[in-house]
Amino acid sequence: MALEQNERIQRTVEKERQRLLQFIRKRVDDSADAEDILQDVLFQFTQYLRGGSPIESLTGWLFAVARNRITDWFRKKKEDRFSDHALEGADGDGPLYLSDILADSGSKTDEPMLRKFMSEAITEAIDELPEDQRFVFLQHEVEGKPFKEIAEMTGVPVNTLLSRKRYAVLYLRERLAQLYNELKNA
Repeated sequence: MALEQNERIQRTVEKERQRLLQFIRKRVDDSADAEDILQDVLFQFTQYLRGGSPIESLTGWLFAVARNRITDWFRKKKEDRFSDHALEGADGDGPLYLSDILADSGSKTDEPMLRKFMSEAITEAIDELPEDQRFVFLQHEVEGKPFKEIAEMTGVPVNTLLSRKRYAVLYLRERLAQLYNELKNA
């Protein structure tokens, strides 16, 4: 009996491993995390079969478990704030944070015109985002709302909101890095 289970497990892993991995990689950026999720799915499959539980639709079961593991992975990920991420300076002179780009409102040496220019440029960059990305970015970053609350408010799944926020942050990083480089070289 155990030998038959082991052979079934081995055949299933050989048959479904690549498809599962591709499925996971489409949803998870980091290939190491994708591999970890795949290993979790295959481990759960092995434990489930060895526990004597039958599975009617093997492929459907595996992909359902993979979706659940991906959801768990997103839930465990720390919610990143845009201001926590570093931009890379043009000269390779180290990381550049959003606080380095924004003018210090408490400093008397900052020119009001520079603050106005910076504010307008950031607002313009945010306005260039697609509506769904802009909404999630502003709700999370400016309003400070957690993704769960935004999901409840809009009816959009948390994973979709995380993805939209991620694309917004990637665009804004690139756009504000260009602004920083222009100001630095001026």
